[in-house]
Amino acid sequence: MTKEEYISDSEIRVIGGAAPQPKKAFPWWVAVLIMGLAAPAIILLWLSRPMNTQAPGEPGLFEQATPAEQPHPLRAWLSETDTLTACATATRDITINDIPLRVYAPLNSTPHLEVGYDIVSHRDDYILFFQAADVRADNKKIVGAFVLKGEPLSRGLSKRGYCAIINDIVTVGVAENSPLFEQATEQNGYFFRQYPLVDNGTLVESELKNKSIRRALCDIDRHIVVVESQTTESMHDFAQALVDLGTTNAIYLVGSSAMGWCLDTDGNGSKMGLWDSRAYPNISFIAWPKH
Repeated sequence: MTKEEYISDSEIRVIGGAAPQPKKAFPWWVAVLIMGLAAPAIILLWLSRPMNTQAPGEPGLFEQATPAEQPHPLRAWLSETDTLTACATATRDITINDIPLRVYAPLNSTPHLEVGYDIVSHRDDYILFFQAADVRADNKKIVGAFVLKGEPLSRGLSKRGYCAIINDIVTVGVAENSPLFEQATEQNGYFFRQYPLVDNGTLVESELKNKSIRRALCDIDRHIVVVESQTTESMHDFAQALVDLGTTNAIYLVGSSAMGWCLDTDGNGSKMGLWDSRAYPNISFIAWPKH
């Protein structure tokens, strides 16, 4: 055996490959270079961090959080009127969007329609009435479909708003075609059309752009009431006030100087509008009789 082939007890010979080499140390200058390149980026991120430590959802001074839902402006009052036993009209003054409004809530009475001026002479028999449908300028006939105690006096769809009174149920709504017209004729009811103002809680734009005292027949929280502006308003602003008042559906009633009457819960009667005209035999009223 040659000297090269001899293996002592303290030696190990690796067969078939080179002996393992020791690992080289990681160059220190590379680590320094990486740290030097990363430092500016770290500093930039730190400087650009959000400075506002305000908690999420916490309101600021000038940007207030969304206010909580406001209570219905008339619900409590309307609920109180349900407990009153008098046959009269409860009234409530309220301001919505800087528009002063007066709300008339007839108590313990169901309305009907009347045509002509007889109601004016017998106003003490009523707790509330206002002019209902309009009159045409050319032939002085009633504008739009109109049913008086089951008798159609006028037909047509000049205005999409309607009021139907059938079997002591009052319905205010907006529709081009309503089966309630036929039901009114078949069941001895009442029906008339007017400009729509509010349809299922949504404002309906009107073609009338002037300003005037406005009146509306409204369904508010399942109560049929009349709302009147105390100042001259555009139809848009008046309708928006009705929406913000919590109105579900509303149609226009003849406003401005149109005649109206109210008997309040104290027994005081009040006239609205001008009462010296007898020029329109087809003038119509929605009226709540006193029992």
